[in-house]
Amino acid sequence: MEKLIITVAPTGNVPTIDQAPHLPVSPAEIAEDIFSCWQAGASIAHIHARDEDGKPTADPERFSEIAKKVKAKCDIIIQFSTGARAGKSAAERGACIDHQPEMASLTTSSSNFADSVNYNPPELIKELALRMKKQGVKPEIEVFDLSALENAKYLTGKGILETPMHINLVLGVPGSLAGTPRNLFFLLENLPSASTWSVTSIGRSHSQLSALAIVLGGHVRTGLEDVMELEKGQPISNLQLVNRLVNIAGAYGREIATPAEARKILGLNNFK
Repeated sequence: MEKLIITVAPTGNVPTIDQAPHLPVSPAEIAEDIFSCWQAGASIAHIHARDEDGKPTADPERFSEIAKKVKAKCDIIIQFSTGARAGKSAAERGACIDHQPEMASLTTSSSNFADSVNYNPPELIKELALRMKKQGVKPEIEVFDLSALENAKYLTGKGILETPMHINLVLGVPGSLAGTPRNLFFLLENLPSASTWSVTSIGRSHSQLSALAIVLGGHVRTGLEDVMELEKGQPISNLQLVNRLVNIAGAYGREIATPAEARKILGLNNFK
C-alpha cells in the first residue's frame, strides 16, 4: 500500500475565530500553522487566503505572500484553492495560478452548499483547467457529486485534463452528498482508472471516513476548513487534527508520506 498523503486545510473560507479559536488568518499565522502540521506529518497544504479584515479573498498577491512564507519554513506541497466563495469569475478565481503553486483545486461540476451555490459552469472549469495546464500546475479534482467525476472523465477525453488525475472526494457538505460509507464506496466505484484519490469529510463524519480512506489505500485531508471540533463544545487545532490522523494511520500500519514521497506518488515535477 502506498504511503499516506495527509493534506491540511488550515483556514478555508467559512470558519471564523469565534467558531474556531485556533484558526490562522494572516499570512504569517497560516504559514506557522502549516509548518507545525508539516512537522507532524502533513505533506500538502490546501491554502485559502484572507484579507486584512479576515474575509475570504482571491487576491493573488495574498496567496503569493502565504506561499513565500511557507516555503521559507518547509518543503510541503503548496496547493492553492480556486473555490467559488472567494471569487466569482474564472479570472478572479484563477489569478493565483499564475504564481505557479505545485497544485490547485479544480471543482468539475456545480453543486449546492447549505446556503449558496458552488458555481462551476463548463466554461469556467475549462478556463481554470487550461490555465493550470499552461502554468504546469497539477489540478486536484474536487468531487462533491458523481457528476464531477463524470465531467472530469469527459474533460480528459477532450485533452483539457490529463491523466493520471488526483481526485479529492468531498463528503458531508450540507446540500451535497452526505458523509456516509455507502456514498464513499459509490464514488470509489466510479473513479477513473489509474487516478490517486483522497477523502475530505466535513463535520461529524470526519473521523469515520478518514479512517476508512486510510484502510482502503486512499489519502486524507483534515484541517479547520473541514472540521472545527471532534467533541461538541471542544475546539481543536490543525496540529491536533493532523496528529489524530497520524495516530489512526499508525494503528493500521500505514506509513506517512513525506512531501518528496508525495510528489512521487502524485507525479509532481514543478517543485521550486
